[in-house]
Amino acid sequence: MRNIASVPRVSLGLFPTPFYKLEAISARYGRNIWIKRDDLCGVALGGNKVRKLEFLLAQARADGCDTVFTTGGAQSNHAMLTAACAARLGMDCKLFLKDRGVTGRRGNLVLDEIYGAPVRLVDTDDYQDIYREMEAEAAGLEARGHRCCRIPLGGSTPLGTLGYAAAARECAVQAMAAGIRVGHLVSATGSGGTTAGLLLGAGLFLPGARVTGMAVDPQPFRETVLDLAAGAAALLEASFQPQEKDLQILDCAGPGYAVPDPAATPAILELARTEGILLDPVYTGKAWAGLLAQVKAGGFEGEGDIVFFHTGGAAALFAMDLPGASN
Repeated sequence: MRNIASVPRVSLGLFPTPFYKLEAISARYGRNIWIKRDDLCGVALGGNKVRKLEFLLAQARADGCDTVFTTGGAQSNHAMLTAACAARLGMDCKLFLKDRGVTGRRGNLVLDEIYGAPVRLVDTDDYQDIYREMEAEAAGLEARGHRCCRIPLGGSTPLGTLGYAAAARECAVQAMAAGIRVGHLVSATGSGGTTAGLLLGAGLFLPGARVTGMAVDPQPFRETVLDLAAGAAALLEASFQPQEKDLQILDCAGPGYAVPDPAATPAILELARTEGILLDPVYTGKAWAGLLAQVKAGGFEGEGDIVFFHTGGAAALFAMDLPGASN
């Protein structure tokens, strides 16, 4: 098997990120719940996409690219972090985003501007329309001598997925130092790459740990996650055969993708007011609420502690309302 450290990677984040037990929450719910703070990775407002971008932008630099294209929703964390990381590497970044949800100069769209990434809002519900517009502009730049890197939605490719296989290895080292056994790895799932990386990483570095993806988009993710994990395993020349019990995908989308769920607000407020940690209303907040609902229902069975990966997204708190929040 090829070592992940041998895959070209550019240093962007401050790793390892903090890993610690949520003492107040654990006492309240009667389960040992730990958090992996990838929202504190040192780039912009943090988030999971930085780990993926370390591999994706390393490949882009190796290919001689000077311009990066990517896409997402109007308040895309991935797009914002791509803009931040590209700026750090001296590369231009162009964002083609869906003209849906919260637009205007709010949240991540403000940060996109600060990082110098021009945004084109595309009036469509189909990302294929966006990819066509993106490709047309990239082709025009390349005809003038530029080299362009196209990163798909969420950076969820087999190469990007390696970022979270490496994160699982990092977590395994931290868990060993803390003297705990990890039984469950939990994260939000919005395009599949983070969950796929955790699935592969658990198989390689945390035997016996089960991976749960809290789906914040009402799309079927299981096959996507399995395909991405298999593709990333192939890059490592690793034998990887996940079992049915190793992965569960739970629906936490609520009213819909990128739409706050009033049912998640109490969990978001509870974590803020007991542990001082901010979650966003459309990704991590929904995933955390889903985790607590499972704990209350007796889920996450078996031995070992629960680890929640905080994948960022705080800028959404400044773009949309937190429904039902009190003063």
